[in-house]
Amino acid sequence: MAPEDEAPHRGASNGRSTREVNDGHDKGRAEAEAHLERRELRTGQRPGTKYVRIERPHAREFRRAPEGHIIATERVLEPHGGLARLWTRLKRFVIGSPLSTAMTTHERIPKIKALAVFASDALSSSAYATEEILLALMIAGTAVVNQFTLPITLAIVTLFAIVATAYRQTIHAYPGGGGAYIVTRDNLGDVPALIAGSSLLIGYVLTVAVSISAGVAAITSAVPVLHPYEVELAVFFVGFMTFANLRGVRESANIFTVPTYLFIAAMLVMFAVGLVKALILGEVPRAEPVAPATVGTYSGLALVFLLLRAFSSGCSALTGTEAISDGVPAFKEPQAKNAATTLLAMAIIAGLLFSGVSLLAHLYGIMPQEGHETVVSQIARLTFGAGPLYYIVQAATMAILILAANTAFADFPRLSYFLARDGFLPRQFSFRGDRLAFSTGIVALGLVSGALVIIFGADTHALIPLYAAGVFISFTCSQSSMLRRWRTRREPGWQRGTIINGIGALTCGVVAVVTAATKFSQGAWIILLIIPAIVLTLHLIHSHYRRVAEELVLDPRAVTLRPADTKPIVIVPLPSLHLGVLPALDFARALSDNVTAIHVTDNLEEAEALKDHWEEWAQDIPLVIIESPYRSLLSPLLAYIAARRKNEPQRLVTVVLAEFVPKHWWEWILHNQTALRLKLALFFQPHTVVADVPYHLKR
Repeated sequence: MAPEDEAPHRGASNGRSTREVNDGHDKGRAEAEAHLERRELRTGQRPGTKYVRIERPHAREFRRAPEGHIIATERVLEPHGGLARLWTRLKRFVIGSPLSTAMTTHERIPKIKALAVFASDALSSSAYATEEILLALMIAGTAVVNQFTLPITLAIVTLFAIVATAYRQTIHAYPGGGGAYIVTRDNLGDVPALIAGSSLLIGYVLTVAVSISAGVAAITSAVPVLHPYEVELAVFFVGFMTFANLRGVRESANIFTVPTYLFIAAMLVMFAVGLVKALILGEVPRAEPVAPATVGTYSGLALVFLLLRAFSSGCSALTGTEAISDGVPAFKEPQAKNAATTLLAMAIIAGLLFSGVSLLAHLYGIMPQEGHETVVSQIARLTFGAGPLYYIVQAATMAILILAANTAFADFPRLSYFLARDGFLPRQFSFRGDRLAFSTGIVALGLVSGALVIIFGADTHALIPLYAAGVFISFTCSQSSMLRRWRTRREPGWQRGTIINGIGALTCGVVAVVTAATKFSQGAWIILLIIPAIVLTLHLIHSHYRRVAEELVLDPRAVTLRPADTKPIVIVPLPSLHLGVLPALDFARALSDNVTAIHVTDNLEEAEALKDHWEEWAQDIPLVIIESPYRSLLSPLLAYIAARRKNEPQRLVTVVLAEFVPKHWWEWILHNQTALRLKLALFFQPHTVVADVPYHLKR
């Protein structure tokens, strides 16, 4: 039985129930509920006593709130059609049941899980950053590799410490989320902010493509038979990450925590065993020598350029450093303190892992085998042999690399939300999905990164040159913005902040220039072209939204509602006269007394028969026959509507369409195609309203 309330109504001369009296202070809620209630005045058991019986058949769909409104429940999301129910069940099986907005605070995550979600990119980059340094140096021969690998690693670790320290300043200054876009817009304005935002968007896409491609390389190093299927595997993992993040932040954190800490533990054990063997036991396993394809003589400027290129390649270890500062709102309280602590832990662990890989590669004399076995795989095999520990390291490396893409899936949608909120991206990017995730950004990232994986054949070394340039451009914008903030606002601690962020801005700017110069011919030029193109696109979107907002501003001096007696011109396109069009004619007459039925035809004999039939059923509505000698139905009708609108510009034109609703969804394609084309054409016509009056077929 439908939920109901019974309110006593004793001697009610004013006709109001006790419930209405008690709720009289809440007029807004009463008015909202009145449309969802059925009330019936009944006689009570005592003489002269009456009461109001109130039935609420929609109580499952809506519930009352003390603030004076009604709240839609989860039940309103239940579909009614069979196909819709099937789709909803499939969606909830894959993504999960919808979460209410009130659950947002419960989706925040602690430091332990946050390290897995936001730091996995920076941590996992140790699996390929050393290899990129070696690839750049090996063309000069073994001597150059042995001499400069560790100094370059030390320089990158120092840079990592500088950037991490600078971003800790940003976290405390912007506890609501201090990504490069927000910080730069707040201090330097729109254009630098869009440059930073565009660089980050590109960086996040490349993070997914590079991390997953490197993860697949770890798989194929352990299982070479899978080499021919690298692209397919990479696309599969991109899809897996997309669906995992559509389930929501807390769900993704649960998925990523174990693999992240397994990777850290496996790498630390490998370093410990390797260093004990090499430095204490004197058992240094040596890799088989790999002769470089070409060995040239490098000295002077050529050697400097080669070293700078190796340095810029290794700077891929810093990617993902900004993620924590951008994701501060996802942390549990106190958010800024927890985020800063997590960033410090990430910097220490990532620096240790990167240094460990470079040190063991140096001790073992390992050289990259491009397209074959990765450097980490060689280190693990030489340290543990081809036993279970080797496969544990490879499995952990594969897992962290693939799940490192989660850093981008966590921050790309959030950055897209900020851009959409400020009018630089379509509004759809600002909406949360069923699981409180920014679904549009997640899906967009999955599609673009998947396409990139296919285009570059899941080749990490081909993607890396596109990677670091954009990242360091955003770093430079962020640190320069913080420097300006300290110098202009003179907040407490501004002298210390100026020094820290000044050093950060200088070093990141130098690295950005070095990376762009040394990687220009290898693909960095693509990024330098794409960033301005994205900035221009974002600016054009913002200009459109601004123009729309300016045009829609209500000015009571210039805009007023039409007089109540100015009824619209109503036009009813008439294919023929039958039972299905009568509801549309009734609705048209209820709207206005200025109703015209239009029949477009190329057969005058059928038109005359329709006219005779018309006089029998709808004598008070004029019927206009339009002969179309060129057999077009849509164009003459649109021309007639435009002429009526021009003749009476003070009136709106309402087009009432009679449409069939078949009993089965698949029968829809057999009907309403003309109406669909007409609605699409009229959508772009000014001062024109289209109303559908459906007729539901019973069989």
